Amino acid sequence: MTAGLGRRARSVEEMVINFGALAGFPTENFKPIDPRPTDVFITTWAKSGTTFIQQMFHQLRMAAATGAGDMAFDDISRMTPWEDSAVITDSDMNQPQKAEPRGFKSHREYERLPSGCRYVVTLRDPHETYVSFYRFMEGWMFEPGSIGIEEFFPLWLAGGPGGCDYYTHLLSWYARRNEPDTLLATYRWAVSNRAAMIRRLAAFCGIPLDNSSLALVMDMTSREYMYRHKDKFDDAMMAGALEAKVGIPADSDSTKVQAKGSDAKLVPPAVGAQIDALWAERVAPMTGHKDFASLAEEIDALGG
Repeated sequence: MTAGLGRRARSVEEMVINFGALAGFPTENFKPIDPRPTDVFITTWAKSGTTFIQQMFHQLRMAAATGAGDMAFDDISRMTPWEDSAVITDSDMNQPQKAEPRGFKSHREYERLPSGCRYVVTLRDPHETYVSFYRFMEGWMFEPGSIGIEEFFPLWLAGGPGGCDYYTHLLSWYARRNEPDTLLATYRWAVSNRAAMIRRLAAFCGIPLDNSSLALVMDMTSREYMYRHKDKFDDAMMAGALEAKVGIPADSDSTKVQAKGSDAKLVPPAVGAQIDALWAERVAPMTGHKDFASLAEEIDALGG
């Protein structure tokens, strides 16, 4: 028996109804993380490179452990479990993982994660995240064409399940940019300098990396490779839970890997003005950066 609407939403208000209904289901298997100092949290904001880094991390540790990559899974978030949505998917977060160190996905800020672990964060221009988030939700969470991109602003601002708003997340991790337990990069730098990012991630996580493993992970983290295997990156666990609990079809297009990246120019001017106003109000006074491009120059320099 489903709760909520029993179908995809057709308005922002109906999106709220469906997500609110998820809270009413009891859990049978859920157990929170019993954290270890070696745990790695891949904790980017929504649509900012989470899946890309999950794949990079998992293939790095599998290459080190077995000498080969691993695509024998239905959902990358079964390999690096999504901490924020574990209650929705009724997941035991301490199930054994295929290799060490353990990895977890999150969209949260530092203050709401277990302390004493390691954290990997990629930051992305807020305008790009807006377009990417809208493309991701349309046709899965809400009916195509039912919510205009201009109306999407409150859903973007809310972030993903269990997460936080874009600005809270960015400020939390920017403050930790020089901490030894945090690896901070921009999504665009990580994609454009993939070999360097792989090396940084391996060193940060204490994973041995030789030239053959580097070549393997390079291949398996390319957009072309991940798009060919996009069904591995389509939130299958969340899709199954949403179908069972609120009646959203699990065979919807929920893939997070697109053939082409999102274009920030598609953000409507009125929405862009709201995004920029919040940056000026919240981010600029704390960082001294007038916009994301300025902040990205500082963060990109951390990668050498």
